[in-house]
Order: sequence, then C-alpha cells, then structure tokens
Amino acid sequence: MKNKILKKDNFEVNKIYKGDSVKVLKALPSNSIDVVFADPPYNLQLKNELARPDSSIVSAVNDEWDQFESFQKYDEFTNNWLSEIKRIVKPDGTIWVIGSYHNIFRIGKAIQDLGFWILNDIIWRKTNPMPNFRGTRFTNAHETLIWASSSKDSKYDFNYQAMKSLNEGLQMRSDWSLSICSGKERLKDDQGKKIHSTQKPESLLHRVILASTKPGDIILDPFFGTGTTGAVAKKLGRNYVGIERDENYIKAAKKRLKNISPLKNDVLSVTESKKEQIRVPFGSLVENGIIKPGSILKGPKVLKARKFSAKVRADGSVYSKGENGSIHQMGAKLQGKESCNGWTFWHLENKGELKVIDSIREEFIKSSIKN
Repeated sequence: MKNKILKKDNFEVNKIYKGDSVKVLKALPSNSIDVVFADPPYNLQLKNELARPDSSIVSAVNDEWDQFESFQKYDEFTNNWLSEIKRIVKPDGTIWVIGSYHNIFRIGKAIQDLGFWILNDIIWRKTNPMPNFRGTRFTNAHETLIWASSSKDSKYDFNYQAMKSLNEGLQMRSDWSLSICSGKERLKDDQGKKIHSTQKPESLLHRVILASTKPGDIILDPFFGTGTTGAVAKKLGRNYVGIERDENYIKAAKKRLKNISPLKNDVLSVTESKKEQIRVPFGSLVENGIIKPGSILKGPKVLKARKFSAKVRADGSVYSKGENGSIHQMGAKLQGKESCNGWTFWHLENKGELKVIDSIREEFIKSSIKN
C-alpha cells in the first residue's frame, strides 16, 4: 500500500503505515486490534558520548526520536499514543509495552490511569548485556515488559500450557533470560552499521506472541522500526499492522518481511490448556459403548496402586468394596486421599495391557470431531 492517509474504511492488515504514530492510530477503527506490542522511545536522556576503556566510542541510542525536552513532554507523548491504543484494542485484547528504568514506571502509571488492567510485569534478563564501562553503576542487564488487558473484566488469551511446554514442562515464570539482538539477526546497512539502535530479538517476540495470541489475530506495533514484531507475527500465522515514520526503517522492514514464509498449520498449533479442551464426562464413554458397564478399572502400574480396582456401572459411576462414586471420588477414597484425577489414575485392560482412560477419552473426542 502506498503511503497515503489512512482512513477507517480502508484499514488493511499486514501493512506498514508511514507516519506519526498518534496520527495513524487516530485513523484506525475502534476495537479492531487483538494485541499491541509497543517498543516506544525510552527517553534515555543521553548528553555525552559513551567511551570504552580503550577510548573507542560506544554505539549508543542517540537518535532524534528518543529525545524529549522534559519529562512532561514525554508524559504527554505517552498519554497520547496510549489513549489511542485504549480505543482501538478489542475489549478482550491485551497490550505489551517494553521499556527500561528511564521510562517504564512513567508508562506504568499512564497504563493504569487509562483503565488498562496490569496482568504481569516481565523482566527480560539479558544474557549478554552491554557492560557499564565507567564503573559508576550496576550493569543494566534487564528491561521490563508490562502486560495489561484492556480492562479488569477482559477475557484475554493466555496460552498457559504452550508457555509451559516452551519451558520444558515447568510453569513459565515472569523473568525471561534471553540474549539481545546480535549476530546475523541484527540488521546492518552497506557499511556494516546497525540500521536500528534498539532492534529487539525475535526470541522475545516469539514468546510474547505465542503467549497471548491465536493464529489469525491482528497484532499492532505502533513503533515498528525494522519490523521484528511483523516478522515473528508472519512466521507464526498472525496478522500485523506496523506504524513507522522513518523511511530507512520501513525499507529494511519490508525487505525483511518479504523473505519470511509463514510456518505450516501443523506446527502452528500450540498445546491446549485443560480448561480449553472439550469436556467429556466419564458417563459419555459408558453410554457410547466405549467403556462397557461391568468393565473392571485398575489402578496404575505402581506397587501401591496396582491393587486397586473398581467395576463400571451403567450410570457412569464405579463400584468398589461396597461403595460407589465417580472415578475421581473412588480413586481418592481407595487411596485415602482428599482428591484424585480419575482420568489419569484408572486404567482399562486392553489386549493384555493397561490403558489409561484419559487416552481413551482423547480418542473419543478426536473421533467425535471428525464425524
């Protein structure tokens, strides 16, 4: 799309819109965006060149777009773009904003004042941070992300189980250890200089997008830069909308996006949370003849539980030692415990082997969906 004035009736996704963020945001339709990832200017307030011990100059963030006259001007800027974000995000949408100690606390206040509901603050711990060359402070080794829903009552997306899978089966914590953007991932010009001074690593956006969106969702980045958000969104089968005013950044982003192919559908699926799976009571397996009344359920193949057994009744309850109840109640009672997940405790003998009834349920769900 050519760089023309955006109007609400010609809003398109998978496009980069050139212009001032606030002006372009004002032209977007209300309640049109699922998730926002914003990497705004940090207002670093750098006054002098930073030199290494060998007197070489550090390539720091001294771009014009990161310079503000005062904290008041920065706060006005922050409230202007966040106010428009509040309008265009769907009622059940979320926003991610990243920053450093220079600006994240000011942004956090603005987020709360505008009615967003903060869900988490994420600490991105950089595994390879830039050292503090002057030795006058601690090495600044992290940045902070604020994740917030549109309101307190938003029914936002959080792919909990997918995050757990990404973390080798452990619940994902709010401190993420990821390296900064470097090597081949860092975009450079013909002279070998960094095109963008604060390019974020794709690993960070991968986690953000995988955690809080679904395939087909629209992700907006109002400070698009060289397109990391768009690149990861495209790979993961999401739609992106980018806003950027710098022509050089736009040119680099377009080139980058052109060379990206979306992943195939079979690898885009994420592990579902239990609460998102289709609920099937044990009685449904009985009434559909999957597990027949009179069948004997047995405990798992461990010494203490192997001795337990229960007979399936026609109403979906199970009977053992003169008592009956649900698969969960009887599993707990026989073990002397307060609770039990009957789906993973009880097994049915199948061709000489014990098969956990949870896998029988999964097979039933899959066959039901196909039919």
